[in-house]
Amino acid sequence: MHYAFTELSRLKILLIELSFGPKKPMMLFCDNMTAIEVANNPVQHDRTKHVELDRNYIKDNLDSSAIEVPYTRSLNQLADIITHAATIGPFYTSLSKLGMCDIYAST
Repeated sequence: MHYAFTELSRLKILLIELSFGPKKPMMLFCDNMTAIEVANNPVQHDRTKHVELDRNYIKDNLDSSAIEVPYTRSLNQLADIITHAATIGPFYTSLSKLGMCDIYAST
């Protein structure tokens, strides 16, 4: 999650330089409830001490309302089409959400 926050922060800086700064917090959709809870929880847990610096960076971004991390179901994650094997139903659903079409389909 730290790398995604870093990329969103860099993207925000680029958009501000191009005069297209976001007016709302940037959204990072996550399908891992544990990761969202650890990021939002101000109490340091014993099992998360090894990620203390990453968690602090994430927490700072969440506190400043620069980035929000809403939960989304795994079925609705569009990145899964690229990173995971998908059955035919979720595959075509993701393709339609991305606006992609079959170039071999008759018109």
